[in-house]
Amino acid sequence: MMGPAHSLSGAAAWLGVGAAAAAAGHTMPWPVLLVGALICAGAALAPDLDHKAATISRAFGPVSRGLCEIVDKLSYAVYKGTKKPGDPRRSGGHRTLTHTWLWAVMIGAGTSVMAITGGRWAVLAILFVHMVLAIEGLLWRATRGSSADILVWLLAATSAWILAGVLDKPGNGSDWLFTAPGQEYLWLGLPIVLGALVHDIGDALTVSGCPVLWPIPIGRKRWYPIGPPKAMRFRAGSWVELKVLMPVFMLLGGVGCAAALNVI
Repeated sequence: MMGPAHSLSGAAAWLGVGAAAAAAGHTMPWPVLLVGALICAGAALAPDLDHKAATISRAFGPVSRGLCEIVDKLSYAVYKGTKKPGDPRRSGGHRTLTHTWLWAVMIGAGTSVMAITGGRWAVLAILFVHMVLAIEGLLWRATRGSSADILVWLLAATSAWILAGVLDKPGNGSDWLFTAPGQEYLWLGLPIVLGALVHDIGDALTVSGCPVLWPIPIGRKRWYPIGPPKAMRFRAGSWVELKVLMPVFMLLGGVGCAAALNVI
């Protein structure tokens, strides 16, 4: 999938979780619903950190481009070191390590630890990074071109500061789901795990599939490209993605938001 569809699917997924949480009696305060949807929309772009041409590689200028090169090489090294006889030869690390359930869990857990141990500045950093990615993904037409980067960063920084202030107020959700002392913002890892997994599922629908189950071996492959029957797959950026899936994601997100807020 392309970046906009990934971001929309991430936001819709968190809004769906909000609806499920409300049905289960753990209703999200509206700031948690909003912040979680934005973080999940941003996190749904993050697995493409192994691809030099992806949205995330351009989002933070030279820093993200350099990080993408490192992650690409790391992913390729892991692929070479763990592949089985049935896995094909590759020349790069795209759609390998960062497109697995294990990576999603590790990144989410690391974010939660950072949030509860790093204080306010760690929370602000987490929000800023994912606000940038969410803006780049959801407002892709308005953020094209390097001249828009500074505006995106300023908008993300302002949004992160305001949203962190809102969440800090009693009852607004800093301790949603995890209420023990010292567990404020522990939940921030959840939309990041969800966003990464939604990205993997989206990529699994395309012609190349996605090795989301690694390191679990399947037959003669450890990097088995999970996906539906080939007749049901599509190419990234095709009309199926733009004309069918993206409107469906928007519709599902709207329904999930209404249910999460007990409107329906």
